Amino acid sequence: MAKSIMVQGTMSNAGKSIIAAGLCRVFRQDGYTVAPFKGQNMALNSFITKEGLEMGRAQVVQAEAAGIEPSVLMNPILLKPTNDTGSQVIVNGEVRGQMSAVEYFAMKKSLLPDVMKAYNTLSAANDVIVIEGAGSPAEINLKNDDVFVNMGMAKNAKSPVLLVGDIDRGGVFAQLYGTVELLDPDERALVKGVVINKFRGDESILTPGIKMLEDLIHIPVVGVVPYMHLDIDDEDSLSERLTNKEAALIDIAVIRVPRLSNFTDFRSLEAVAGVSVRYVENVAGLGNPDLIILPGTKNTMKDLLWMRSNGLEARIKSFAAAGVPVFGICGGYQMLGEHLSDPYGVEEGGEIAGIGLIPVSTVFTQQKTRTRVHGTFGNVEGIFAGLAGKAFEGYEIHMGETESESPVVKVTDSVTGTTRTDGAAAGNVYGCYIHGILDADEVAGTIIRALAAKKGIDPESLGKISGEEHKQQQYDLLAQSLRDHMNMPLIYKILEEGV
Repeated sequence: MAKSIMVQGTMSNAGKSIIAAGLCRVFRQDGYTVAPFKGQNMALNSFITKEGLEMGRAQVVQAEAAGIEPSVLMNPILLKPTNDTGSQVIVNGEVRGQMSAVEYFAMKKSLLPDVMKAYNTLSAANDVIVIEGAGSPAEINLKNDDVFVNMGMAKNAKSPVLLVGDIDRGGVFAQLYGTVELLDPDERALVKGVVINKFRGDESILTPGIKMLEDLIHIPVVGVVPYMHLDIDDEDSLSERLTNKEAALIDIAVIRVPRLSNFTDFRSLEAVAGVSVRYVENVAGLGNPDLIILPGTKNTMKDLLWMRSNGLEARIKSFAAAGVPVFGICGGYQMLGEHLSDPYGVEEGGEIAGIGLIPVSTVFTQQKTRTRVHGTFGNVEGIFAGLAGKAFEGYEIHMGETESESPVVKVTDSVTGTTRTDGAAAGNVYGCYIHGILDADEVAGTIIRALAAKKGIDPESLGKISGEEHKQQQYDLLAQSLRDHMNMPLIYKILEEGV
């Protein structure tokens, strides 16, 4: 069975996912077969595997860093929040049902066999497993139910733990000390090292504090990791990429709906120098964009009503009438249509009018579409006519079925092998269900060049568009930063000695 090491944090967004991804890359570079694992993930950013199963994006990023194909074994339990008190529960990549927090906690322990079967299968096939925790292990109100999230998973996997604190938010010594002190003695014994993450400045200033912390908790500080300006997918909506930034030569506005999902769809556009991708949530922030994107959402109808009430819908329609291109993906595609109906109460129930910019109608069904696809654009009109014939790969995750008489792409289902059409267009307004459709260099490049031509900008003045090469460079930079700022010999010793 594989050796394991677990990365836990003092809070959400302390940097667990990125540290785990970096360790996956380091171990892979050092010649080990390595796989990531997270027993339970809560996120709206998800991914579909080649088998058509759904998993969290964080473990996809870590699998990419490890140089292996993402597998649902890496994330057997995924919770996708639908409101403040409930989530869609996905087990082994398939929807188990919609549950309130109380309902989920009542049945959670029954999922332990699923989690351990997935973990043991990965462990038997790899040299190293890098396990990621969730939130904080010191949530004392939740500890009794922690069978496969933080310390419960560490005990079941017999894994040593690295505890990560976020100094950028302040109070990192209190974070680390308080977390350790709230652990039970057997849990505390599993913590073999602590990491101070997101540090800016002169590390020598921290030295006295590090010595005092080590004297208090009797656990070594194994790294002070700097604030890393890397372009790597973040797990949740706390991601910095969702904060507003200034418009560049080519300005793309993504509507930041309250239940935004799969914002990773736009990373290929974000990677281009001279292009800004701004996430906006009100009319004032919309500015004067060159392209408006309506992204995926976990609740299309509620988020459309949110746009309707705050004036964004009317403003988008005004821009579209003026010739500004609009692109909708998944839930955003559904919104752009003429009518949405929810006869089974999948989302809100009832019927509402869509934005009405493309001639489609959507009916929400009880069956979830969950698959990978590849295909090409058909005859595309308008500003993005150059997309015709361009190839892409992607995946679909949606509950609705949309009728369209003006499809824009032809796709082959990678799971079933069947071929069909998808999407719709009208003038400069486009939509489809396919997450990742913008990832291909030729697709992103065609869109950027068309926007540049409309503004009279020489496309050569913009950055190179090469998504995969850029991604691999970022993983290598992450690994080098961990080598430079973490005590890797000590971490290897922790890995070898286990618990």
